[in-house]
Amino acid sequence: MTRNSIVTILCVFFAMSAALAQKTEPTQTVRLPPDVPMFTAAELAAKVPAPKPDDVKSVDSILRAIYDVISGPAGGRDWDRFRSLFLPQARFSEVSIGPNGEKVVMTWNVDEFVRDAGQVFAKDPFYEKAIVNRPESFGDVTQVFSSYESRRNPTGKPFERGINSIQLLNDGKRWWVLSILWDTERKGNPLPARFRK
Repeated sequence: MTRNSIVTILCVFFAMSAALAQKTEPTQTVRLPPDVPMFTAAELAAKVPAPKPDDVKSVDSILRAIYDVISGPAGGRDWDRFRSLFLPQARFSEVSIGPNGEKVVMTWNVDEFVRDAGQVFAKDPFYEKAIVNRPESFGDVTQVFSSYESRRNPTGKPFERGINSIQLLNDGKRWWVLSILWDTERKGNPLPARFRK
């Protein structure tokens, strides 16, 4: 058998293998269970207060709105504006250190966050702003690492710094916040240089 014959046989073998593999691949799409929640943009919009158009028109604008809506003197906040930024199923999660030194995670849905943050803001002034926002996008999904500073007055010294991991999505008409996960700066967990001012 000549070398050319071997090469020809191998080429035919690989071509047949590729054709067979294509025939055996499933052609059906994956079917989800009927009770998996799915929402159109219109259905989502009907579940929350109407947003300010400028709050949800871009990644930058919704990031500004997130920080702006929770900042202010002791007292109430515009919780309708707050709710308008988030998917109804949005989650808030904080990584922290418990009394025994173990890491713990605290998590809230939108209503729980409004309840608990509302109690804190009613007694204490709270101002938070972004230091550095680093977004990464794919399709209609954006993940932002947003370092922040928290203060008791707009020009005071920060009492806390950390990083928010913010997940956003665009439904074709507006931006939504899907979740915020954060951790704070502390001993052994300094803010990385690239996230400082």
